[in-house]
Amino acid sequence: MSKFKQKIVPHLWFDKEAKEAAKFYTSIFPESKITNVTTIHDTPSGDSDMVSFELWGQKFMAISAGPHFKLNPSISFIVNFDPSRIKDASEKMNEVWNKLSDGGTALMPLDKYPFSERYGWIQDKYGLSWQLMLTNPEGEERPEIIPSLLFVGDKCGKAEEALNFYLSVFKNAKQGHLARYPKGMEPDKEGTIMFSDFSLENQWFVAMDSAQEHQFTFNEAISFMVYCDTQEEIDSYWERLSAVPEAEQCGWLKDEYGVSWQIVPSEMDAMMSQGTSEQIARITEAFLKMKKFDLTELQKAYKG
Repeated sequence: MSKFKQKIVPHLWFDKEAKEAAKFYTSIFPESKITNVTTIHDTPSGDSDMVSFELWGQKFMAISAGPHFKLNPSISFIVNFDPSRIKDASEKMNEVWNKLSDGGTALMPLDKYPFSERYGWIQDKYGLSWQLMLTNPEGEERPEIIPSLLFVGDKCGKAEEALNFYLSVFKNAKQGHLARYPKGMEPDKEGTIMFSDFSLENQWFVAMDSAQEHQFTFNEAISFMVYCDTQEEIDSYWERLSAVPEAEQCGWLKDEYGVSWQIVPSEMDAMMSQGTSEQIARITEAFLKMKKFDLTELQKAYKG
């Protein structure tokens, strides 16, 4: 994973547990570490911890920002255990499953399914969902951890339209597999997406439709940060992706499918992790007033 800079980074929203959760996850997966913790003060949620961490080489960001959004299974993370790449893949998978089960709930028990020799879907004690899968080594190679979008309720049947939309928005994009529901899989409609995957800027995603009765849908608890080098780039993603004006805030937006994105300047990470407490306070004050980020204004605030 580390060959290139990760442009899209999954972002997890917690009430108060960001640091604790990051510590828990980095203790479970290989090649994992916490890379930075910054506390920002005087936000609308009081003091907020921002935690950057890596799981199996995949970058994540987490924030403790109050009880406004609850994690749910509409976005989960698929974890691929590939026997051709991982020694004792099956045992490793059991080990990860057992750790994630601590205080968690199995949504689909660890078992053999028509689509996988061994698979299970678990919601951990923090509410984050993981789909563990023993991968068929014959298949095309995929990263170990992949975010998965489940289109349910009034969004069910839109997975294909959404994936085509995302492929059109991001420059470096390609489609992978696509499998449709056959006849006789009611309530799922024939032709809707049973499984698809696609890559945006070297970040793989999965998208699926599900017509089952689900009590959840996309929300801000999981968003995707898109790092931009220029204001032009920020403007372009903002214009293409933002579909809900009232959701625009502090670099956040919501697309027409309800998925949340954060369009952020690449240098903001360095400013927040390397800045003095005065610099961080000035940037925080500046960005809390913004909807779309203004790079020049943020640089001014940083310099003072």
